[in-house]
Amino acid sequence: MKFSKIDLLTLLISLFIFASCNKTNTLGLDLDPNDAIQGALVDTLTIHTKTMVDDPASTYGASANSPSLPLGFIKDPIFGTSEASLALSVSVPNNGFSFGTNPIIDSAVLVLPYAPQFYGDTTTSVYSIDVYQLTKNITKEADFLSNKQYDYQSTITGNFTGKLKPNTPVKVTAVLTGAPDTLKTVPASIRIKLDRAFVQEKLANVSSTSLANNAVFNEYFKGLYVSINKAQTTGVGGIMQINLDGKNSSLEIYYRKQNATTATAIDTVASNFTISQSTGPVAASIKHNYEGTAIATQLADASNKQYDVTYLQGLAGLRNKISFPGLQAFVKNVGSKIVINKAELVVDLSTGTDVAPFLPAQRLALYQLDIAGQRALIADQNTKDNRYTGNFGTGFNSVSKSYSFIVTAHMQDLIDGKTKDYGTFLAPTAPSLAQYSINPSITTPNRSVIGSGINSTNKVKLNIYYTKID
Repeated sequence: MKFSKIDLLTLLISLFIFASCNKTNTLGLDLDPNDAIQGALVDTLTIHTKTMVDDPASTYGASANSPSLPLGFIKDPIFGTSEASLALSVSVPNNGFSFGTNPIIDSAVLVLPYAPQFYGDTTTSVYSIDVYQLTKNITKEADFLSNKQYDYQSTITGNFTGKLKPNTPVKVTAVLTGAPDTLKTVPASIRIKLDRAFVQEKLANVSSTSLANNAVFNEYFKGLYVSINKAQTTGVGGIMQINLDGKNSSLEIYYRKQNATTATAIDTVASNFTISQSTGPVAASIKHNYEGTAIATQLADASNKQYDVTYLQGLAGLRNKISFPGLQAFVKNVGSKIVINKAELVVDLSTGTDVAPFLPAQRLALYQLDIAGQRALIADQNTKDNRYTGNFGTGFNSVSKSYSFIVTAHMQDLIDGKTKDYGTFLAPTAPSLAQYSINPSITTPNRSVIGSGINSTNKVKLNIYYTKID
């Protein structure tokens, strides 16, 4: 029987397909087995981790990526104490503002609305928060780094003492000129009453020239300083975030003045002196004290000694330097050039270190230093690199109690010598992916204790899936 051309073609294609199915576990065509490209995993590379003090962070201006600032005091059995205070410029209600004729202050309230994140104890701790007047015009400051200290008067001009309710809206009486007062609900906030005599003397009794505009007013009034009275605060305490976007943060002043048309009539008035990132400087001053802790021991150790655990802390507290001393030795032992198919850095939380209210950082940033010692994205996170993965660091996995990062391109660059290892770092960043930043974070006070490269239980581990190229 004769085959047609079509039948012959079909037979040849079938034979080709059948033959090609013989190589299911190699890449390539009919190569010598010694030349075939094979995949492998290595997860035993030596990793060094070191606890380091983080850099100071900018708390005001373009580099501060959030309208919220920290305020509070917390006592941590592992991390010692942390405290955050606020230096606030105050803006006049409008240019040419005046309190009117014969103003008498009824009350004045500093309103500090909560931002969403609160870290610490709201159940048993009692907080004492003091307000002072700054001694220098904060608008004239050259920088607003987190370790900056601000000078203020010794006299307390206002105080709040009590438990904090960061999720409970507040009911207040709204004073309306020419209309009955009304009860309204405002966002959850700390409301600190200021001394009436202070407000009368410093604001109501001054010449209208001093209230003409923000520049003149700040030169005269300087601003306010808000801090925790540690001696009067009980319990472990906490760090709150204060929303200073200006929508609700202000100095509310309630007063009476002579009616403009009838001398015997009295008007009751409310005026808001705005406190906002958009109208004038607002800044945080942050202190960490590690005295007597294992952290202090590690920070004082200038050697390359490895410890079982290392430490990460927000509020520009602590970061972790990671090195890969076994990387080049691994490549040498392989004996050929390798291509990394996938590399993953896995960071385990140290067991038992996440007991409430001391919860771990919800997101970590991973970055490297460039030749100038500046922070830079690793290749896997850099949108300008064609190997970009879109993985902006990892959120905390509450099941595995770990963090993980894709570092494929970063490891390949280190192996190939394309990138010199000036330092790879881990540090807490904002829990919101939208606010992810490799800059020191002031938006999260959370901390994490992580296992090191020598920890037998909670280990920092690098998983590399690679292919040899002979």
